[in-house]
Amino acid sequence: MRTLAITQNMTVDGSIEMLGDWFEPQSQAGVDNSDLMEHLHRQDSQADALLVGRQTFEDLRGYWPLQTDDATGIAAYLNSVRKYVVSATMTAPEWQNSTVLSGDAVEQVRSLKEQPGKDIVVTGSITLCHTLIEAGLVDEYRLFVYPIVQGRGRRLFPDGFELPALSLLEAKTFRSGVTHWRYAPASRLPRTATA
Repeated sequence: MRTLAITQNMTVDGSIEMLGDWFEPQSQAGVDNSDLMEHLHRQDSQADALLVGRQTFEDLRGYWPLQTDDATGIAAYLNSVRKYVVSATMTAPEWQNSTVLSGDAVEQVRSLKEQPGKDIVVTGSITLCHTLIEAGLVDEYRLFVYPIVQGRGRRLFPDGFELPALSLLEAKTFRSGVTHWRYAPASRLPRTATA
């Protein structure tokens, strides 16, 4: 079964809603992000599907296809990867390699996970993320934490939301001060045999 991974950029105080300019992948002048970009491209090479909600899809579609001189490689990846947008209202995605999932999101994502392929990555799409977490469909959390405190904004895990134990799979610090934490629900890890 394919891995469904939520990948989010977030602040130290847990906000994933970008209310300021703390996340600008193309315009962080003077910051050496080459190690971060290398890590992102390595993750991208292990995924062949991007799953997003309608608002995130429209935001991505309105920006990345227009970037003709993108040195980061993000535009090329997003234009070529298979994209799935969960929406009850969208009928024509108007972006190459895009499919609208208009039915029950949980059942459609469960079906996607059962198909052959590489990782399925979810990014942005806060409401969709909450739905997938509550349905128990998330296999990994890949959190890129920026050294910023925003003090407000929607969170991946809102107040009152509980998740059983997570196991740390990877932790990495980049030259820019961004840290990456990769977790899996402890219940999804194979149990080690005991004597």
